[in-house]
Amino acid sequence: MSDNDELPLDLEQIDRDLRGRAIDKQRAALDRLAQVPADVAVPLLARLLESSDFMHRRMAVMGLGNHRVEDSFQLLAGVIARDLDPNVMGEAANAIVDFGDRAIPLLVDLFKKTDNWLVRQSIIPLLIDANAQAELLTTAEIAIADDTQSVKEVGILALGHLLNSPFQARALSLLLALCHDPSWRNRWRATIALQRLQNSATRTAIAQLQQDEHFWVVAAALEVAKGLA
Repeated sequence: MSDNDELPLDLEQIDRDLRGRAIDKQRAALDRLAQVPADVAVPLLARLLESSDFMHRRMAVMGLGNHRVEDSFQLLAGVIARDLDPNVMGEAANAIVDFGDRAIPLLVDLFKKTDNWLVRQSIIPLLIDANAQAELLTTAEIAIADDTQSVKEVGILALGHLLNSPFQARALSLLLALCHDPSWRNRWRATIALQRLQNSATRTAIAQLQQDEHFWVVAAALEVAKGLA
């Protein structure tokens, strides 16, 4: 007997839709399942999570995020620890962050263990929204050393968010160094990030950046200077 043979008819249809290929039906099935008690929905999602199809596992992760119970948290933690598909890992990060502070170390661990740009770019905004400042600094320092330019830029953005935090000194030091980076995109992003702090160091840096060799950096510095005046 299959798992589906053991399910009531309505749950059987939900399970079938989740395992199908029609995105609209999958989304509708997740919405219906969100209204089902967790003790019924989570076991169904746990079975779906065992699928070899990454799309099925992604749907399962999304569904678990709708049921904030201990079993869901443990299943999502397992995904973060063991799943290798970036689509699934990224979705798990988005789902588990809603479980509160205990999810934060898991997000940092995931950031450290993967070099996938999609996952890393997903985690930093989650840490910003969660106001997890120490963890944000940790991931930002890793991000600005990443080989992927888009990840570097998200890391620079994160440093800007730390300029009014207890980690201001370290964040400012890193941003000032980035103002001299060989890549104009990194200098440009650092320029924009510096607008979050008004002090002598940022004013001096912005004045120097107004003489940069790249137009975009100069334009950003001129715009930031207006706010720092």
